[in-house]
Amino acid sequence: MLEPAGHGQPFPRGFLRIAGASLAQHQLGLALALDCQRLICLARGPSAELIALQHHAEAAGMRFHIVAGPQQLSTLVTAADELIVISEGLFAEGADVAPLLEGRSSVVLALPDDGAVAEGFERLDINNAAAGLMRIPGALIERLHDLPPDVDAASALTRVALQAGAQMRQLPVDARATGTWKMVRSEGEALAIEAEWLRARLAASRSATASDRLARAGVLSFGASLLHAGNASSAASIGCVLALVLALCSAWLGSPALAFVLAALGWVLVRATDLLRGAERQAYSVAAPAIPRADALGWLVDASLVAICVMAAPSSQQLLPLGLADHIFAPVMLMLMLHLIPRLLLDGLAGWACDRSVLALVLCAAAAVDCLGPVIRLLALGLTVAGILLPPRRSH
Repeated sequence: MLEPAGHGQPFPRGFLRIAGASLAQHQLGLALALDCQRLICLARGPSAELIALQHHAEAAGMRFHIVAGPQQLSTLVTAADELIVISEGLFAEGADVAPLLEGRSSVVLALPDDGAVAEGFERLDINNAAAGLMRIPGALIERLHDLPPDVDAASALTRVALQAGAQMRQLPVDARATGTWKMVRSEGEALAIEAEWLRARLAASRSATASDRLARAGVLSFGASLLHAGNASSAASIGCVLALVLALCSAWLGSPALAFVLAALGWVLVRATDLLRGAERQAYSVAAPAIPRADALGWLVDASLVAICVMAAPSSQQLLPLGLADHIFAPVMLMLMLHLIPRLLLDGLAGWACDRSVLALVLCAAAAVDCLGPVIRLLALGLTVAGILLPPRRSH
């Protein structure tokens, strides 16, 4: 945490943000993925960002140390230790790294110099550049005492490891092309990598529904800036709740068609919340909770659709107990069928059948021509028949 984040920047580039998390936070996730027990940061001194990083590391069960120079490493690293060295500015995915460092021998990861040096990676020889990550024995730390005190620790240890016979292992060819292995030097590069990383995380699926595709397009358009600001999934969640509140108000005021359109928008925002929250969890190395936020919002959309269907019933029938019960029963059964269908049908079929936005627009059209009740019953019946007749999901 020593090099500044571009000319005139007051903070190190380790605290440039990608997907809402600092580069240092991403590197902490990398260390956790490699089962490291201690984290040692080379920094000029404590700062608010470093203290926050320390809290994250200690919450994950790691010991945390700050040292001002490479010579101080020998007081923390013994010959019996195994050391993972992550170069300053490296952005890499933990899932990609772990297989590359397998084995008992020392490993220095490298990549061909087809523009890698221009991107910020250090040249090793005429054909290769250092990939910014290696695993070496702790005994090599003692070699740093023979070097000047201001030496770059990662660069020096790379040379020392290669001289000591460490294996040079090439990265996969597409590692840099997919945005999962980059060297970050400035705010502009962080923003570009953020957008590239987000596109790689949100690759389109053939079984994606209309809502999923709309949500993905919206996240790709605005998600990078929201993630960079640190409020991406929260903004999408708040937007979903506001859309549902407006939908219920519209239904109460006698505009069910508008209410269903707003509910459809709410469901798209649920899918966007799911995508953005997944990106945030990956950036911060956070496990998914027992009940993800998107699931809770999905149930809220279902409840809102039921309420809109009930409020769209003729006022004379709403006042009668039997009429009210009848208008509640059919929408509730429809929503329950939507939750049952994914357990019965193949993913692609179930996804399209359970797309709440498509359902809301169908109900909007039914409300516009004053045949909402029969359409709800037909949809519930159609889902039941589909669950019986269409190809079932295979259990594994």
